[in-house]
This record gives sequence, structure tokens and C-alpha cells, in this order.
Amino acid sequence: MTRVYKLEQAIALIDEANAADPKTDMHEGQTYPKEQIYGIRMQGWVERLDAGASDALKIAARAQHICRWEIPRADYPEGKAGYYQWRTFLYSYHGEKAGAIMAQVGYDSAAIEAMQAAMQKKNLHSNPDTQTLEDAAALVFLENHCVAFAERDDMDEARMIGILQRTWGKMSESGQAAALKLVLPDEVAALVGKALA
Repeated sequence: MTRVYKLEQAIALIDEANAADPKTDMHEGQTYPKEQIYGIRMQGWVERLDAGASDALKIAARAQHICRWEIPRADYPEGKAGYYQWRTFLYSYHGEKAGAIMAQVGYDSAAIEAMQAAMQKKNLHSNPDTQTLEDAAALVFLENHCVAFAERDDMDEARMIGILQRTWGKMSESGQAAALKLVLPDEVAALVGKALA
């Protein structure tokens, strides 16, 4: 099986899994399963940030939230500790699901381990794949989810600015540069401006 074909097969299986997401999101006037379009956006940003992205990185991006709805946040305690417990479990959960798909289509253990290291946020700032994935996640958030996040009932401006500052701090200089070129809704641009002031 050629490398290109393996990648296409892996992406197709990830999209097939995410097609079962009961939640939806709009993209360019069309409705998609939420985590499926999230994966498409993530891979798109990864490829823009790293023209030579490996298959492992592309798959990590596409499968970043694979089947996330199966592990609801509500199953974990409220508060910051419960949130981090949930997120930590998801890193392994998504990595295992994506790793099984990669093995199914013929990737070796080294490629699977590279995908999982990036997806599990290992060595941020020193692992280029982890950093690119983190940058992509921040850019997808700013472009597509920041407005709804800021409008949540439990969110105020000060908290939102803090979230944006922490997000910015995790990004590389090239990721930050890409973020500054985004055309954002006025309310998001204003929040970003305050966060960076």
C-alpha cells in the first residue's frame, strides 16, 4: 500500500467515525457533524503551518477530537480539577482510537507513536509536531469557536481574556503571526486586543 493511499484510508476512517457525532456545525453554508468538520479544519491549518507535515501529524490533526462525544464532560467532576481529568483522559482516548486506525491501514509503530506524542501534547515548544498541532488548535478556536465561547453563561470578559492570554502563550511565534493575520469578528478582535495589551 502506498504512503498516499494509507493516509487517504486513515483520513476516510477517521471521518467515518466522526460522521456519527450527533452535534453539528456549519462550514461554508453546509452542515457537518461537529467533530468531523473540526478535524477537517485542524488538518487544513496544520498543512498551512507546515507544508511538509508528516502523515503522523496530519492524522493527529484530523483525529484530534475523534469520537469526543462518547466521553462527555458531564461524566467528570465540575471545576478545574475535573476538567483537567477529562482532558487528560481524552488525550489517551483519541490517541488509542487514531492509533488503531493507523495500524489497520498499515502504519508502523514509530508513526503511531509520533502521532500519539503530538496528540497528547508531549514536549510542547520542543516537539515541532506537538507545537504545530497546538498552533492549529488555537487558530481553529479563534476562527470558529471564540464567539460562542465568549457568549457562554459562565463566561465574563476577564475570564475570556485570561483564556486568550494562556492560549497565546502556548503558541509559537509563527502561530502567533498567523493569528494576527486572521480577519476576526469585531468582538473577538477586541478581546484579542485586550488580551495582548
